Amino acid sequence: MEMTKVIIGKKVGMSQIFDEAGKVVPVTVIEAGPCVVTQVKTVDKDGYDAIQLGFEDVAEKKLTKPEIGHLKKAGVGLKRHLKEFRLADCSKFEVGDEIKADMFQKGDQVDITGTSKGKGYQGAIKRFNAQRTPTSHGGGPVHRHAGSMGSTSTPSRIYKGKIGAGHMGDEQVTVQNLDIVAIDPELNMIAVRGAVPGPKGGIVTLKNTVINRSKVKGPAQTVSSNPQKRSARG
Repeated sequence: MEMTKVIIGKKVGMSQIFDEAGKVVPVTVIEAGPCVVTQVKTVDKDGYDAIQLGFEDVAEKKLTKPEIGHLKKAGVGLKRHLKEFRLADCSKFEVGDEIKADMFQKGDQVDITGTSKGKGYQGAIKRFNAQRTPTSHGGGPVHRHAGSMGSTSTPSRIYKGKIGAGHMGDEQVTVQNLDIVAIDPELNMIAVRGAVPGPKGGIVTLKNTVINRSKVKGPAQTVSSNPQKRSARG
């Protein structure tokens, strides 16, 4: 599935709402847009088709001179966050077009990308969910160490990617196939089912999901027709 819808937003926080059946639905509220198209790239000029979106107004003193020149040339105002997206059809966008939360609709599935919370410098147990050694007699003061890496004379080094202490979090994370539960076009708010990476106030991007959902045909496979089974008796 190709990308056709996209918007930049800010994570407001988590809450819960009730659906039509009265069930509690955990949601993440996102302030989506308004975004403005700051640049349209084409194959003839740039070698590929893409659009650049700007989000959140900012003072001129907080931008670099190249950023100021780029935005003033577009004539769309100064924006703090700029992101580029390759959509299936970029020809329908022009510089200055405004994209709001109503680009999406209730029931849409989206992929949301954000920057996870930084955890600082952590050990192997917290960082990689490793297991500590037994704390019985004779264990020694190495209960939370990473342990032997199995490095002998061949190859006489540690391969990259082995578990160990280091910087945890603060990396790009994408959560796929989340449902949009509610939209408020006036406030540019979108409520998405489930959790979204990043802290409150973190910048996220919403894109229509790239996962193809297969439609269920007939009764679900998990429901048995055997009357002696509980799933068949209801």
